[in-house]
Amino acid sequence: MIERFSYIYERAVERKGGEDELSSLLPKTLSQKQLQKLPDRDYLAEMTKKIFQSGFIWRVVESKWAGFEEIFWKFAPEKLVFASDEQIDNMAQNKKIIRNYIKVKAVRDNAYFVKEESDKHDGFGQFIAEWPETEITQLWLYLKKHGSRLGGNTGPYFLRTVGKDTFLLTRDVDYYLIEHGIVDRHPNSQRDLKIVQSTFNEWQQQSGRTMSEISRIIACSVKS
Repeated sequence: MIERFSYIYERAVERKGGEDELSSLLPKTLSQKQLQKLPDRDYLAEMTKKIFQSGFIWRVVESKWAGFEEIFWKFAPEKLVFASDEQIDNMAQNKKIIRNYIKVKAVRDNAYFVKEESDKHDGFGQFIAEWPETEITQLWLYLKKHGSRLGGNTGPYFLRTVGKDTFLLTRDVDYYLIEHGIVDRHPNSQRDLKIVQSTFNEWQQQSGRTMSEISRIIACSVKS
């Protein structure tokens, strides 16, 4: 039986020292209209940042970000889709960014992805905005399948960064889900993701909170 979210919330409040303290830790999300207004280049930029931060020191990526903006033509998808293989090779050798050919190539691949979805939906932001949060794990899988290097936690972290409401399967959230018998390991399979999605949907109905808030509260409720 799924634990009532009110009990999870009470533990999180106790462990963080009060409701105000817990509230200050909760992530913010954007409305559908705000997501729709974000330009395609902003989405591609955040995809790129999360891909390069994956398995790397985040602050190093941040410190070089001005170089990324320059080398990747301010992340304009309509330009990057026409980057030649030679230009990609040159980008991958430029010291202004982190020199990783596979990740550099992923930027062009994702420019194709962003442009294709943008053309179909009248903006990539429209595509992201209209995807229901009650099926957010299916968006994770869609990003993994149609984008480049957006599997694992990279896709969900990208969504969280741009303001799309999504829960995250962090170490603490994983611990909670396994400890309470919801899954028996980190959810990777479609079956496990559907179980987790259903669980979060129930908690959302109980609490009226966003998926982002729910997952952070769960993480805060777990003993570190």
